[in-house]
Amino acid sequence: MAQEQSSHKPERYIGLDIHKKYLVAAGVDAEQNQVMPFRKVTWGQFDAWMEKHLKPGDAVVLEMTTNTWEVYDRLVEHVHSVTVVHPPHVALITRAQVMNDKRASLILATLHAAGLLPGIWVPPQEVRDMRALVAQRHKMVRLATRAKNRLHAILHRHHLALPEGSQPFHPKHEDFWLELPVSEVERTIVQVNWETIVFAQRQAELLEECINKAAAQDDRVPLLVQLPGVGTLVAMTVLAAIGDISRFPSEKKLVGYAGLGARVHDSGQTHRSGRITKRGRKDLRWAMVTAAHHAVRSHPYWKAYYEWIEPRLGRPKAIVAIARKLLVAVWHVLTEECADRFADPTKVACSLFKHAYRVGVRNLPDDMSALAFTRYHLDRLGLGRDLTHLPWGSRNFRLPPSELAG
Repeated sequence: MAQEQSSHKPERYIGLDIHKKYLVAAGVDAEQNQVMPFRKVTWGQFDAWMEKHLKPGDAVVLEMTTNTWEVYDRLVEHVHSVTVVHPPHVALITRAQVMNDKRASLILATLHAAGLLPGIWVPPQEVRDMRALVAQRHKMVRLATRAKNRLHAILHRHHLALPEGSQPFHPKHEDFWLELPVSEVERTIVQVNWETIVFAQRQAELLEECINKAAAQDDRVPLLVQLPGVGTLVAMTVLAAIGDISRFPSEKKLVGYAGLGARVHDSGQTHRSGRITKRGRKDLRWAMVTAAHHAVRSHPYWKAYYEWIEPRLGRPKAIVAIARKLLVAVWHVLTEECADRFADPTKVACSLFKHAYRVGVRNLPDDMSALAFTRYHLDRLGLGRDLTHLPWGSRNFRLPPSELAG
């Protein structure tokens, strides 16, 4: 959304059409008359051009692209306001049959002067950093997955069986892959793909270490990991996508932001609803669908709900419906800092204990132990007052006593 620097009305409206090596600027006044001629500015000239040609009364608008936040940070203290818009929202640009840089910058300025451009939220630096970490980790996972698929294809082509065990790409199976009875060319391809998997998995581990350190210091993460199917990584993906939950006055706004709301056509006597819009943050949808897949396998309530709706909707739509409901639960637990209404104290305690070890006990705040961390957040959620032991595999850990009133 626009970041207003002054309560006064802007004097000019400046549209910036940003590219990799340069930008094109144009400006209009409140009556949409062009008052700034077209200017092509390279990034090496940008600071000098900004100081010379932009004024404190200018309202600047630019589209979201790779280097938008860098440009935003350089502009925001220098002008009246900076508004960032999502490209599909600028219909006159995206649907134009003939378009060039000059026309794009002028259309941006004109629409901004008319008040027709909805701005997007500008995240603070810590949210940008976490989004970058999460996105890079997903890229490494996809890179490894593609390489694994190529190795599967080679086995299929030669009618060869996978190595025994549940982890065919474990390092202990390196000799199996590198000594496959295939041609020299395919053996080279196998080696390249194997090294790609090793590289991508190592990079993903380094990124996860950084994500886990941030998760250990974020008090919102324990609120989320109480939900079924939400682990540390999913929780951080959700928080990176959402930012400040107070931006969403209702759960419906959050569902719409994720693109999990249904398409609606309501005109005259016609009312139709269709599939989900998918007009929102893809990473948030991914996180909630991932959580839904786990929830229907591990949580009694969600498993029963899934079995009730799946015969009518089919598996994909049923999973999306549960993802949407879990996102509503996310809004409530973050907004109210409360326990989920379907929370089982023992399961929540296990999730918190697992989270403590996932992020590293040494990273926990106030030098807490994993058990003390678990008890603290159980009390915070108002759960497990009478829970004295934590079942963990074949072991049974004793929890510190609860501080909740009897």
